[in-house]
Amino acid sequence: MTETATRRTIRAVLVVAAGISLLAVLLVLAAWRNDHTINSDKGVATAEVLSAGALRSAVSFVTPDGVTHTPRLGVLYPTNLTAGQRIDVEYARSDPDLVRVSGRDVRVALVPAGSVIVVTWLIVGPVLWFLRRRRPD
Repeated sequence: MTETATRRTIRAVLVVAAGISLLAVLLVLAAWRNDHTINSDKGVATAEVLSAGALRSAVSFVTPDGVTHTPRLGVLYPTNLTAGQRIDVEYARSDPDLVRVSGRDVRVALVPAGSVIVVTWLIVGPVLWFLRRRRPD
């Protein structure tokens, strides 16, 4: 591998790792913004879990005005839910499709996002070390 190719490869690895890290940070910021929106205009309801998955769970709940809502993107922070379960949810009254499991907030996203960043750089570190060692003198 030539000096130029090695430099380009190193730069590409750094760009990919920085991009993954940035996406993880943006995920946390988006969760914080959603929490802020819910907290600023909070409604509370009891919801039924229609389907449960590790990344997305569908719920249905009725707001005080008698309207049934089934947010198309599911509920925020859906871990450990099971279909048929009844849970308390908090939602933005101005946007009832923005709903989270009661008692959960952005702190739930910190460990996964931090883990993605740490693992990314734990992989990138040795790759960069290897590429720099192979660089022609």
